[in-house]
Amino acid sequence: MTDVTRSGSSSIDQPDYWWYRARTELLHSALGDFLGTPRRLLDVGSADGPSVSWMRGDHERFAIDLDPRGLGAGTGVCASALALPFRDGSFDVVGAFDVIEHCESEARVIGELARVLAPGGRLLASVPAYQWAWSDHDERAGHYRRYTRPRLRAAVEAAGFVVDRCTYGFAGVFPVFAAERAVRRLRRRPSPPGDALPRVSPAQDRVLMGLSRVERRVLRRRDLPFGSSVFLAAHRPG
Repeated sequence: MTDVTRSGSSSIDQPDYWWYRARTELLHSALGDFLGTPRRLLDVGSADGPSVSWMRGDHERFAIDLDPRGLGAGTGVCASALALPFRDGSFDVVGAFDVIEHCESEARVIGELARVLAPGGRLLASVPAYQWAWSDHDERAGHYRRYTRPRLRAAVEAAGFVVDRCTYGFAGVFPVFAAERAVRRLRRRPSPPGDALPRVSPAQDRVLMGLSRVERRVLRRRDLPFGSSVFLAAHRPG
């Protein structure tokens, strides 16, 4: 059995898709306070660039991805999250947004993220929510699993992390997400190739982004009880 990260992000082809723009704002609201002022930061899965712009700053930033299309010239390394090419304790912050679910061995990928963090270093992560929402989209994206908040918390705690925050995200558009997944199940056939992301009209884009901006304000103050993603901040004990 080969244990590898399987698929690049659709954001490479559609970086302005509403979901990636909304996730940038939601991640910043939910996890931005845990970024701090790192000296060295690692962006795992950096091909998904639209969602990590808020993590940029004066610190040293290193990036890895299996898909070389997502790596800028001289700014990243083509490598797997299961075998990070860095020494133990190299980073103050590691970001892994929609990465863990792409790895068959959950324990191995989270263990690698912990290994390269210095004592006191912070992990910022996101994963897709709810196994009941599994569809052909997950298969095409190369997912191995979806998560609940308790499952993600338990997985990172098993690797020695202390969880600082764990909340659902995309609650504002959750009815749309649930309906879209129900349609996929009823269709009983995969979407055509090249149709990985559901098409939205300009009017739908405005509504979806508006709902996400309302949620952004809520996320600054409290955790959400449901949503199509799980956002997590944790630290490695010093």
